Amino acid sequence: MIDGVKIKNLKVVPDERGWLMEIMRNDDDIFEKFGQVYMTTAYPGVVKGWHLHKKQTDNFTCIHGMMKVALYDSRKDSPTYGEINEFFVGEKNPILISVPTYVYHGFKAVGTETAYFVSVPTHAYNYDEPDEFRLPPDTDEIPYDWILEGKKHG
Repeated sequence: MIDGVKIKNLKVVPDERGWLMEIMRNDDDIFEKFGQVYMTTAYPGVVKGWHLHKKQTDNFTCIHGMMKVALYDSRKDSPTYGEINEFFVGEKNPILISVPTYVYHGFKAVGTETAYFVSVPTHAYNYDEPDEFRLPPDTDEIPYDWILEGKKHG
């Protein structure tokens, strides 16, 4: 596991009305601070990545469908510098991933339906000075193959 990355297994509580899944609580060991909550989607086979943050920790899960999430440790002073982590997250594996600063991350919707991704970063998005630093999915700087099959996303 990349140094500083944390995983929380999410508990699904079903009853006759449906189900509930707590994603993050302020009394979780994984909780740092609250910035905002947002949701994004990815159509089947679409990659959203790579990017990193210099100020915020990202905390995210997939609440519908399935996503392949990849992380790359770009921190030269880290004991896990250059390592890749890969997770399959979603309905079949409900986990929360906490990604520290300077760790590149991205995801690809896998399966046949749109994947829904919920994120609770530690800082609100700053429209004037975004804390978001991007690389294309097929960059040579990260030794990972998203299997883009002739498509290019980012």
